[in-house]
Amino acid sequence: MPIHELVVTPEVGFNQKALDQYLEVNGLKKVNQFSDILRRSVDARQKTIKVNLRVEVRDTPPEVEYVEYSKKDHDVRNAVPVIIVGAGPAGLFAAIKAIENGLKPIILERGKDVRSRRRDLAAINKEHLVNPESNYCFGEGGAGTYSDGKLYTRSKKRGSIRRVFEILVAHGATPDILFEAHPHIGTNKLPKLVTALRETIEEAGGEVHFNTKVIDLIIENGEMHGVITEQGEVKGVAVVLATGHSARDIFRLCQSRKFKIEAKPFALGVRIEHPQQLIDQIQYKCDNRGEYLPASAYSLVSQTTLKGKERGVFSFCMCPGGFIVPAATAPGELVVNGMSPSRRDSKYANSGMVVAVELEDIPEFQKYGELAAMEFQASVEREAWKMGGKTQVAPAQKMVDFVNGKLSDSLLDTSYQPGLHSTDMLEVLPHFIGKRLRQGFQYFGKKMKGYLTNEAQIIGVESRTSSPVRIPRDNETCEHIEIKRLFPCAEGAGYAGGIVSAAMDGERCMEGILNLYFRK
Repeated sequence: MPIHELVVTPEVGFNQKALDQYLEVNGLKKVNQFSDILRRSVDARQKTIKVNLRVEVRDTPPEVEYVEYSKKDHDVRNAVPVIIVGAGPAGLFAAIKAIENGLKPIILERGKDVRSRRRDLAAINKEHLVNPESNYCFGEGGAGTYSDGKLYTRSKKRGSIRRVFEILVAHGATPDILFEAHPHIGTNKLPKLVTALRETIEEAGGEVHFNTKVIDLIIENGEMHGVITEQGEVKGVAVVLATGHSARDIFRLCQSRKFKIEAKPFALGVRIEHPQQLIDQIQYKCDNRGEYLPASAYSLVSQTTLKGKERGVFSFCMCPGGFIVPAATAPGELVVNGMSPSRRDSKYANSGMVVAVELEDIPEFQKYGELAAMEFQASVEREAWKMGGKTQVAPAQKMVDFVNGKLSDSLLDTSYQPGLHSTDMLEVLPHFIGKRLRQGFQYFGKKMKGYLTNEAQIIGVESRTSSPVRIPRDNETCEHIEIKRLFPCAEGAGYAGGIVSAAMDGERCMEGILNLYFRK
């Protein structure tokens, strides 16, 4: 079956009927043959925008080849139990891996199921009430359920990206994710997909327990034998700790049990919101992107120097056609995050714009030891909450006003539902963060003409970029370096950053359990 590398117009690249006509006219396929896009990316570097395609022509209709596992073929109801703490991407994919290999996963999730979670999200947005067990970070699917659904990852060595994508497609994701250069599911589709993954686990005999918070660990003679929840003890052959990067109580529990954890550098800053049309004009160099081109995105990075120290300033989790949401996980703190629906049809574009934070940047927090970076992160979130009037109203400032040190007389319309409060963001952010952001914005304004504008505003704070704590483990087995049968996993352990890398790390941890304790 021939494979063709093509450079075509957006009208051809994003329209299957037009693509087939193009292939036929150019003698690349016959009328009765079929075309299957293997890879697609947009090239907007020149004035005339092109779409790069890798297309396979075949005699039979294209079919998505899924992973060879069958829900009907697995019954682990009476199998050896393995405990998974957290029902995010890492936990769910660890559970599927366990089932495929004859183990019974028992998932313990502090939050609620997808449907019940929605009421708590509405309460954050409308009533400014934060449920510490059910929010944008905690609950079925973890932070990934109500996220942008980006599937891009740089993690090439931790497992099969293709396998993760195929499992997602088998549970409801569109097959487009198998060939797009920057695959994306959309926050509106993720809840149904996450529910389907859970149903696969339960149908095979695995267990998923919601509203089940882990409050202690069962450690005997240097081995993990289970956990203690608010409902009682749960024991298993091993524990996969996949709690996400916002479970501060788990980090404090680890510290109190005196096994090894480490403070970890992370990044902190703001969300910046532009009109999507403006970003399209900058990136596509046209007034209207038209019917076929997707909402445009950007990726920016700069090195800044302050007091002789260099730190990166960079865009993070850019959400074209998206919206900003309140992502706090406890009362008394304010955190923002961004996401996009599958159609990316909001009139706003937003992105995290953050500064790298090294441990030497926060000497006053060293008294917290392994939790130094976490406590610094929490202190900034509390300050943002105070500046927002002790509600989820977020402090904000127009972009040029921020760079020039001028309080904004008024703010722009926003996608952020709880509302905005005009604030001098240098009073919210630590000065070394704010000053580096100013440097970064000036550089980005030169790199993307029109980006530095008072048509955009910064909204704070964006602080949950990655875990501020690492739970060290063996590089090969993923087992904790001190506690046997404990497998720190994914974002909360400092070993992943996003849906796909977390899912792969969940599988990798389960593979470690199998190799150490079942394949001798």
